Amino acid sequence: MSARPQKHSLTLKGHRTSVSLEPEFWDAFRAIAAEESRPINALAAEIDAERGADVGLASAIRVYVLRRLMDRK
Repeated sequence: MSARPQKHSLTLKGHRTSVSLEPEFWDAFRAIAAEESRPINALAAEIDAERGADVGLASAIRVYVLRRLMDRK
């Protein structure tokens, strides 16, 4: 079972924001950024720019990670 969400700070467009994700999502998100040789803030900024106004950033990151992992099959 997953642990409680952990809050981490990210910088998007020069502004600090905090995002709460479960440790497993943080690990997968960092691994994806590393695979792409990109800083985690850059990947988060891209996800932020593409999400709808009615979608939270944490939810958008979770869906991004899930889709990436599903695409590996």
